[in-house]
Amino acid sequence: MIDVNKIREDFPILSTEVYGKRLVYVDNAATTQKPKQVMDAIQDLYSTSYSNVHRGVHFLSQKSTSLFEGARDRIASFINASSSKGIVFVKGATEAVNLVASSYLEPILSQGDAILISEMEHHSNLVPWQMVAEKKGAELRIIPLKENGDLDYDALPNLLDDSVKLVALTHMSNSLGTINQVEKVISSAHKLNIPVLLDGAQSIAHMAIDVQALDCDFFVFSGHKIYAPTGIGVLYAKSKILQGMQPYQGGGDMILNVSFEGTEYNDIPYRFEAGTPNVEGAVGLAAAIDYVSDLGLENIDQYERELTAYAYEKLTAIDGLRIIGDAPNRGSIISFVLEGIHPHDVGTIMDMEGVAVRTGHHCTQPVMDCYHIPATTRISLSFYNTAEEIDIIIAAIKKVKELMG
Repeated sequence: MIDVNKIREDFPILSTEVYGKRLVYVDNAATTQKPKQVMDAIQDLYSTSYSNVHRGVHFLSQKSTSLFEGARDRIASFINASSSKGIVFVKGATEAVNLVASSYLEPILSQGDAILISEMEHHSNLVPWQMVAEKKGAELRIIPLKENGDLDYDALPNLLDDSVKLVALTHMSNSLGTINQVEKVISSAHKLNIPVLLDGAQSIAHMAIDVQALDCDFFVFSGHKIYAPTGIGVLYAKSKILQGMQPYQGGGDMILNVSFEGTEYNDIPYRFEAGTPNVEGAVGLAAAIDYVSDLGLENIDQYERELTAYAYEKLTAIDGLRIIGDAPNRGSIISFVLEGIHPHDVGTIMDMEGVAVRTGHHCTQPVMDCYHIPATTRISLSFYNTAEEIDIIIAAIKKVKELMG
């Protein structure tokens, strides 16, 4: 069970006041707040163990290296990767997608080939594929989005064929909250030997991830979405695939031998980690993973589903409020529009009431186009949010209607 009051004590920022009102932070899909345990782990690294990793023989370098590589092992265990060699540290999910686009897809992509994505993708899982498709003369195919916020899986048979070289799909929509039936897509793609990349930026903090059970070929996520610092993320790839990929950045630590005649690259995963890594980010990510693991992903999922259901019930009772996307299987994200009121005005007034929401297109402009709207107001919940905060949110929305209606 989740003891939300005890949990909130671990997040100092939640006691902040905004315009004289207690902060209600429900912008967790953009980034999550950080518990003291993560801050303490980073502070401890800087205070007792910090040095550059891998290259040094002295005590601090070896200690930092142990913490850094221990974080890699911890992440591999968290997502049930078969080996930590399949875990590449990157800046975030965006860099991970670009790495796969450059190092895996571009070398095998030819004119007339295709890449399959969905209509609900974050721009980070759209633009890199668009760029490589334009460069190589390939086609970008789209799984359509239905009115209720689900993907049209019936379209898959007509979209998947031998010309498709990669499927890239979000696990959980950042703008609609839809949790996609990724197993169905992976199974269909693998019948044609097509690899699949899952964007787990939103799902990683809300549900248990087992990359072996999913059988995805790539899985990407950002640390800051799961209570870790910004600037750290993970690319998971099946080792046999990663082994066949060439690096797309050169520099230190990704090499074994260098001469003017040529360079021999390091083994995986290090050949993809050019330059001094984000040691403190990796340590913070490991601490964040320990934190959510101690709470239990099943407990987190149950609590957030109950809280989301309560929010959904309260929101649907407000006249003139339309929730965008109503898929049966959804996470703790709710996007809505208020009749006659621009989302930016909604967000501004709610901010004055102490409520932090996200407004805009959420880096999913094709989703907005699908629903013929410019933007939404998005509430995204975490295990540190409460039913009392939902009531404050509802009161803030009613204040918006009172002022703007």
